[in-house]
Amino acid sequence: MKKWIALLLSALMLFALCACSQTPAPASSEAPASSGTPASSSEPASSQEPVSSQEPASSEEPASSEEPSAPAEITITDMIGREVTVTPGSYQSVVCIGAGALRMYSYIGDVSLLSGVEDIDNTSLEERPKMFDSVARPYMLAYGETFKTLPSCGVGGPQAQTAEAEKILSCNPDIVISEYEDVEKEDALQQQLGVPVITLKAGPGGVFDENFFGTMRMLGKIFCNEEKAEELVSFIEKERGEISSRTADIPDEEKPSVYICGLGNWGTTNHLMTAQNYISFNVANVKNVVTNLEAPGIQAIEEEKFVAEGENMDIIIMDAAAVKNIKPLYAENPEMFDTCKAWQNGEVYLEMAYNAYYTNYEIALINTWFIAKTVYPDKFEDIDITAKANEVTKIFLGTELADQIAAAPSSFGGYQKIDTASFFG
Repeated sequence: MKKWIALLLSALMLFALCACSQTPAPASSEAPASSGTPASSSEPASSQEPVSSQEPASSEEPASSEEPSAPAEITITDMIGREVTVTPGSYQSVVCIGAGALRMYSYIGDVSLLSGVEDIDNTSLEERPKMFDSVARPYMLAYGETFKTLPSCGVGGPQAQTAEAEKILSCNPDIVISEYEDVEKEDALQQQLGVPVITLKAGPGGVFDENFFGTMRMLGKIFCNEEKAEELVSFIEKERGEISSRTADIPDEEKPSVYICGLGNWGTTNHLMTAQNYISFNVANVKNVVTNLEAPGIQAIEEEKFVAEGENMDIIIMDAAAVKNIKPLYAENPEMFDTCKAWQNGEVYLEMAYNAYYTNYEIALINTWFIAKTVYPDKFEDIDITAKANEVTKIFLGTELADQIAAAPSSFGGYQKIDTASFFG
């Protein structure tokens, strides 16, 4: 009996040793990738790729698993030489103050980020400056409904020469875009508000000025829209080049003499308000009747000079903003206008308002095409001004606005040749 018991114990020990010597196979060995065995449809998707789950995590994680990096601070020099620290792409609450600031921001920035606008740009208010309401301002045509929904960051308008800090603070901005070109005042305002105050600038060349280009590029950098800024600048330079190239070879003796009038200057204008270096004339190689003035820029000439130059005026280009003031003057003294050759010959043309709470930059470009086509029709037979206006406003503001510009009360139907007898009669 003892012998049988010993044999049984030996058999049990041998069985145990055999069992312990076998290592279980991993799950992946049941269906190796090279076997061609299809995965069971009852298995979870993760079980079909077991290899990756056994490997150490890669140091290059997928983009979706990474924490987004915080925007980096940079120092920029604004358009009046101030160094300001900004964080591009971080701003969610924007306020624009001063003549032309909101317009220029609208070309590049996202209007949905605005947290306030000046009263002059909010047509839902009863008490506000209204001197430009009848004039086509394309940024208002494009975004006026949005501006109506925003609180006030100040009154605005030609008479507003100081930023209203308390109203700006009530809009809780994290950046302020300003057109108040005074270094000390801008520094003081930035200190008071505790947020970056960025000053814009256009320059005497308006839409063709390097300062305007610099402003567009600066806004593009701050609001991470550099592609749009470069697209706009390149478009303007291309347009200027084409206009100039079409008119560059015209001999001076073949050029008609042209008088520009009605240019806005702080909201006031009439037939005496002109410029001897009107940028559109310079770009289109137009011969200006007015020369030898003491100062550059938009200014009034004396009535005597207007009458004396009348016989040299082959063409008159009148800015639409001046019509409301010229009509009563014509009714009072039509003889003064009748001395002008262009008036007698029916060569009076209407361009759209160049200045309305600072420069309408897209209209300034369209005006240049209109002037070039008016003065040199043979060189611009292929240009349709309505189509050109739509092209320009689409680039600047993302929408075609030719019809809306023409429909504004002070546009009088848009670009046209005026029948002075009926128009002013």
